[in-house]
Amino acid sequence: MAEFISAEELLEASQRASEAGYRKMDAYSPFPIEGLSEAVGFYKSKLPLLVFCGGLFGCCGGFFLQWWPNVIGYPQNIGGKPWDSWPAFIPITFELTILCAALSATFGMIALNRLPSPYHPAFNVERFALASKDRFFLMIEAEDPMFDLERTRQFLNELNPREVSEVES
Repeated sequence: MAEFISAEELLEASQRASEAGYRKMDAYSPFPIEGLSEAVGFYKSKLPLLVFCGGLFGCCGGFFLQWWPNVIGYPQNIGGKPWDSWPAFIPITFELTILCAALSATFGMIALNRLPSPYHPAFNVERFALASKDRFFLMIEAEDPMFDLERTRQFLNELNPREVSEVES
């Protein structure tokens, strides 16, 4: 893990690490930095697909839960309307669509962010406490296919950080 003094240094270091082929890395900053997520490699999220699938499930499920009892299970002719009068099913179908989409967004976000995560090995580095104040950190994970302790340390030292630390897991 490399420590930088400015946001510009962190952004440049992240871009250079990405260009060097490192893919499993993370950056820590006390505030959002424009372009940092792309430099670190967060291009696409699966969350929109999860929300769409959750909404689609809610829509189909809500419609089926009304259609089946009215048409197949217990058909009753009320007011001379056809049994499968779908406009009457719209409010509940809409509500279940929104409910399932919101639930899939909530639980999908928690799962994709690997939450809750009360402990992270980066907390073992003493200077990492400054990440919420005025310092910027770039961490290359050992799970990265290009990771080699000595070569990665040498690469991080070439980025002119304030300090390079090894993170014990």
